[in-house]
Amino acid sequence: MRLFSQDRKMEALKRAPLFEDLARKELVQLARVSEDLEVPAGRVLCEEGEIGHEFFVIVDGEIEVTRNGRRVATRSSGDFFGEIALIEEIPRTATVTAKTPLRFFVLTRQAFAEMIDANPSVERKVLRALARRVVELSRDPTLA
Repeated sequence: MRLFSQDRKMEALKRAPLFEDLARKELVQLARVSEDLEVPAGRVLCEEGEIGHEFFVIVDGEIEVTRNGRRVATRSSGDFFGEIALIEEIPRTATVTAKTPLRFFVLTRQAFAEMIDANPSVERKVLRALARRVVELSRDPTLA
């Protein structure tokens, strides 16, 4: 079921640092392969320790992020999480639960992999964005 316009999805994707260098055409392609979803409050979207398979973009609603059973953050409309799951099969670092009814879309690792296989320039742009993020994090004194 389609819940969101392609333009709305493209704008949301563009806000994610991983995709900020993508051209409009590339964002359109990502928007097309994403899936629109809605869930009730209380639904767990991903669990700490499980292997991640998708990237989430919140359109409406609020989520709670917990680590080791303790709340570490809340996120709402316009926020996103899980982008590393598009690149690497690693365990989730937190559990994410819908605090309110939630409307969002997801991009799966499989859909993303198929897209970058067909568009190698997307992969290069994403890798550059990841490199910038690593540099930013390495300069963050709170992570020492």
